[in-house]
Amino acid sequence: MSGSGREPLIELAGISKVYGQGQAAVYALRGVDLVIEAGDFVAIMGPSGSGKSTAMNILGCLDTPSAGTYRFQGVHVERLSRDQRALLRRRYLGFVFQGFNLLARTSAQENVELPLLYRGESAAARRREARAALASVGLSGWEKHTPAELSGGQQQRVAIARALVTQPAVLLADEPTGNLDTERSREIMELLRALQASRDLTILMVTHEADMAAYARRIVRFVDGRVDSDTLNGAVH
Repeated sequence: MSGSGREPLIELAGISKVYGQGQAAVYALRGVDLVIEAGDFVAIMGPSGSGKSTAMNILGCLDTPSAGTYRFQGVHVERLSRDQRALLRRRYLGFVFQGFNLLARTSAQENVELPLLYRGESAAARRREARAALASVGLSGWEKHTPAELSGGQQQRVAIARALVTQPAVLLADEPTGNLDTERSREIMELLRALQASRDLTILMVTHEADMAAYARRIVRFVDGRVDSDTLNGAVH
């Protein structure tokens, strides 16, 4: 918690998630408390089945908790309708995935324009904002290239540009370096850290790689559906 008196950007309190009922019930999360300030960079770690992906889905408004409260800028997300959650996702959240999730036969620029198309922005505005987003990830001059013409690192840069083009408050990255070699992974993490600093962007990143988590300011470890530890990374200033 900061001493500024500001309300936290995100606050989870007593968040639980249960799949199934009775004997078949699986407890994915068991009373998770987590506070995230605006501008933070948090790595979420934990073994398979620890609940980190479930927590990420709830934070990204892709799933709802079985119990507990989730406040985003003071709004109770768990009380929102499906349409209201979709609106929150579209306006405030950007997503980056391990598999890039780019449209194969579509240029880098058109991939980045897609979220703006859903928003109903004009063709001129989409083109201008997509070019700026691609420039911010070091891909000026690559606008017309399709994913097949780009390296894995470049594809992930396009995916990051697509996530940032809507100017989200939070970037949720799920194993963003999982499909990349060590050098490209470091490049992507350096890019994320630079974007976080220059834009005061909040980044929540799931990773199983300690050397990638080392780029974050905080490391939150999940074990058996609970937050096992929440530590500041002394190596990052």
